[in-house]
Amino acid sequence: MECYKFRRAQAVWARGREEEMNCELAFRAVLPAGDMELHLAASSAYRLWINGEFVCAGPARAAHGYYNVDEIDLSGKLTRQENVAVIEVVGYNVNSYDILDQPAFLTAEFLRGDQVAACTAGEGLTIYDLKQRVRKVQRYSLQRTFAECYRLRAETQSFYTQARREAREEGLAFMIQPGKRYLRRGMRMPEFERLPVKELVERGSVNYGPVSPKPVFSWERDRLGKTLKGYLPKELEERLSDEGRSMEFLPQKGAALGEELENGYNLYAFPFNATGFPCLEIQCNAPCTVYLMFDETLEEGKLNFLRMGAYNFFKYTLDAGTHRIMTFAPYTMKYIQVAVKGKALLKEVHLVEYKHPPVPRRVKLPKDTVLEEIYRAARESYLSNAVDIFMDCPSRERAGWLCDSFFTSRVEHVLTGECLVERAFLNNFILAEKFDYLPEGMLPMCYPADHNDCAFIPNWAMWFVLELEEYLERSGDRELVDRAKPRVMGLVDYFAPFENEFGLLEKLDSWVFVEWSRANDPDVVQDVNFPTNMLYKRMLEAAASLYGEERLRKKAARIRQVIRERSFNGTFYTDNERRTESGLENPGNCTEVCQYYAFFTGTATKEEDAALWGTLLRDFGFGRKELGLHPRVAFANAFIGNYLRIELLYREGLYEEVLDNIRGYFAKMAALTGTLWEHDMPSASCNHGFASHVIYWLAGIYGTRESSD
Repeated sequence: MECYKFRRAQAVWARGREEEMNCELAFRAVLPAGDMELHLAASSAYRLWINGEFVCAGPARAAHGYYNVDEIDLSGKLTRQENVAVIEVVGYNVNSYDILDQPAFLTAEFLRGDQVAACTAGEGLTIYDLKQRVRKVQRYSLQRTFAECYRLRAETQSFYTQARREAREEGLAFMIQPGKRYLRRGMRMPEFERLPVKELVERGSVNYGPVSPKPVFSWERDRLGKTLKGYLPKELEERLSDEGRSMEFLPQKGAALGEELENGYNLYAFPFNATGFPCLEIQCNAPCTVYLMFDETLEEGKLNFLRMGAYNFFKYTLDAGTHRIMTFAPYTMKYIQVAVKGKALLKEVHLVEYKHPPVPRRVKLPKDTVLEEIYRAARESYLSNAVDIFMDCPSRERAGWLCDSFFTSRVEHVLTGECLVERAFLNNFILAEKFDYLPEGMLPMCYPADHNDCAFIPNWAMWFVLELEEYLERSGDRELVDRAKPRVMGLVDYFAPFENEFGLLEKLDSWVFVEWSRANDPDVVQDVNFPTNMLYKRMLEAAASLYGEERLRKKAARIRQVIRERSFNGTFYTDNERRTESGLENPGNCTEVCQYYAFFTGTATKEEDAALWGTLLRDFGFGRKELGLHPRVAFANAFIGNYLRIELLYREGLYEEVLDNIRGYFAKMAALTGTLWEHDMPSASCNHGFASHVIYWLAGIYGTRESSD
């Protein structure tokens, strides 16, 4: 952790508006020619323009009360005698899993050597409200902040390009926001590569029907205004979901990029399921409305902008002129659909990618088309989920989930030889002074995030300790591991009161999560859940290894023995016991993933459980469902069951079986989206960070080499 100190800049925002929801402001400076650096920190998010050209976006996320500073080299960009720099900042001020609910501010200074050329709360940077963003709109998803809706004026583009201009906008009075703690960004910046569309998939006309209010998602109805902040339906200026569902899309044959659209739409495909900022250039001779829709996949050839419980539907009201549109936040899509109400010329469609910069290593694969396609899909899944923290998905959540990170962190080390993103990810959990809404000692299931509903996953907190153990081995970073000790011991203390008369965890609070399968049904995860206790045993071993706590190692050994005695039915490990008046009873629930937890955690071994190990090798895997084998053992899902299975095969050096499973599970995903999925079907996220773990196995089998691709 390296702290940062600004020379003169202070945190500022428009007076009295720092907690206003979905508030976007522009900070403008006119700079002379020459080389400079811009150092800045912001809440909630920013993007930078120089002379009307996009430069970068950020910031890297940090723990509550801490803010990462981006140090941006402007060499070669300030080429005019007078250059216009605009830093747009949006303060969301709502709880989410993506961006923390903290008051809005910008701290920025332009540096020429050691001299400050312009800075916030000093000279040279003026704050404006361009009044283009429609503030009172629906949230984008349960886990993220707001959908995007703008009313754009073509003349406003001169604000970004012309140093000397008529005073059309008036600067705002500012207020200093004290008490910010700054850190140097520890991760590399994205390169913001430009990705053009690959093809025009479909073109057609649009019928705009009557708009009638109708709720869509249960999270809006049940949580909004309670544990979820946002604008209530009666407060909305635009209700995008109603407008989107009123539109009927009628395909027509023939047409190409650049043709004029009149009450029509174009559906495009990108080369793969990419993450970034969709960009459009549109020319209209009269006012019109442009709608932007997108998703990772098509359903029966059609784009469903409501898939996954998110509003992949944005609106731009345009006056006459030429407009360059770019979303403020990054989104994930293989398909993008642009619809026009009125008449306009669609001149350009592309994506500015927001992902980890190119990595220096790649796997030395044999000549195998399928494996190469899977590898590239896994690499793309890693890059888009490892920008500043390890994320589950870059789409509906963008959240830093534990457990997912255990797997993704291995990939970072394979591809980069470093642990930069992992260090930042773990450090956020350590830096936070407290976790509001969570019980003492518990860690959030994902972070940086706000958990106003008091929900947490006790299992995922255990994975934090397992990852720390591997992080120390990868990085040798004893300093961070020692700073994490209070967190780890806090977890140990938290779980102790839940131990029953046998030393097993019973009736854990909140969301006991094993995986998305029968193993997570309510009647299976409670009261005593054996996969959870297997993981608890492994967590205690990791804590003992990290900090020399022999008492925890002994406790883990006792738990292991009890699980073996009470869970194993002679053929398989069962999932749970229920508390009755006569004590604990085993109902016989049995899942595939429970077997994998047993071997992964060392509760079972191939020597002590040779028959079961043989059954898992022979009868289980990607083809079991079709063959109808062991139908009473509930099937595993992609995460984490299928991954634990392949990991077990890999540990034993059964590389042909590993490769068969990789092809069986992932070939279809790679072919359809060019990324790897959350589930084994495209019903949820089609780009998930943990899925990149395929690279870890392939690298272990074939090795790596320096890469330029």
